[in-house]
Amino acid sequence: MSSIGIVTTKNDIAWEQLFDKYDILSHIEREIAVEITASQINEFREARLMTKFDHKRNLPKLFSKNHLSILPISRGSYLISKFEAYKDIEEIESEIYKVSFPDYIESIDYENITSEAMAINCAYVSGILADFIEDNNLLPTVSGRMSSNTFSFNINNTKLKLPVSVKVANSQVEIDGGYEGLNCLSLIEAKNSISDDFLIRQLYYPYRLWQSKIDKNVKPIFMIYSNGIFNLYEYIFEDINNYNSITLVKQKNYTIEDLDITLDDILQILRNVNTVDEPEIPFPQANSFKRVINICELLSESERTRDEITLNYDFDPRQTNYYTDAARYLSLVDKRYENGEVIYYLTAEGKKLSKLKYKARQLKFVELILQHKVFRETLQKCLEYGYMPPKYEIVEIMKSSNLHRIASNETFGRRASTISGWINWILELQR
Repeated sequence: MSSIGIVTTKNDIAWEQLFDKYDILSHIEREIAVEITASQINEFREARLMTKFDHKRNLPKLFSKNHLSILPISRGSYLISKFEAYKDIEEIESEIYKVSFPDYIESIDYENITSEAMAINCAYVSGILADFIEDNNLLPTVSGRMSSNTFSFNINNTKLKLPVSVKVANSQVEIDGGYEGLNCLSLIEAKNSISDDFLIRQLYYPYRLWQSKIDKNVKPIFMIYSNGIFNLYEYIFEDINNYNSITLVKQKNYTIEDLDITLDDILQILRNVNTVDEPEIPFPQANSFKRVINICELLSESERTRDEITLNYDFDPRQTNYYTDAARYLSLVDKRYENGEVIYYLTAEGKKLSKLKYKARQLKFVELILQHKVFRETLQKCLEYGYMPPKYEIVEIMKSSNLHRIASNETFGRRASTISGWINWILELQR
């Protein structure tokens, strides 16, 4: 098998060895799909770490290059093929609904949610789930790991452009939260990281298991919690036997915290902020400031290696570097080298910021951004014009700002999109 280029992660290395040993690509060409066992995978690296790809970006290089995905079909075996396994998350600009939190609850700190389990519990006790599911009689009933039982389904094959049949027999299923009401059982898959897509299996396998067990309707729900906002998506499978028949039927956003940020709040920071010298860190190439925030949230739980961020969240290796460098640029994250690995962690400033309430936290982010001349002057021009300055004007500001390691006009142009992206994030804070 020819080289796949620079291997970035441990999973890339181990899967290349597996593909070589078992000639997987040739078998897929002949047989459409290849079954591989956990024991075969364990020869090179623990199967648990080698088969968990919640997002397309997590897939090893050989999978991405050859349009492959992997699905569990039993407790100890997996199927590799050109499956259409993921669902893009629809971008919907919608209102954020404010809910109150019971004042007698002391065991959940809704201002410091650090895990998916805590996010689900918070959504339940605050009434977010009851409102979204439209049932005030919800009770927590099922969660954790269980067996899928036996079922078959069709899934799209991107090479054949036709569905192929897959049989599952007692594969492991994990449910983050199951809530039953008068008319339905809602099964929740929760994430505390921003993502562009998700693995349909995480909704489909639990749905098939419980649809066969109970008479009530089963609702698959996907929830993302980040930076004080709960984003909930309700799906249906229009054809119970078709993995790809998943369709969004409802989406709502909620918060418990005060979101009341005004233009005056931003202008006050703009007038009073002190300028800092540009750090000797690559100028950010990270257009989504929400993802910069999300990196800080993930590291507030614990320090993480570059591989852990890349393999467990919706970042590819380049994005892991870009977004951790962006957080380092703002002095919120730092890194060290240990046993040949890069480990990222929150700085004292990052830890302090992570404990602030929503409004104070956002305004602190604004202050940290506007401490840098290039962002401050771009925002001033944006407010003066009533629209984002053209790229060439942003580049002129950049060239007068002593930015680190930017030389070519092409690089200036690419980095200008980060500046406009972060300024738009600041302006969109207004409610």
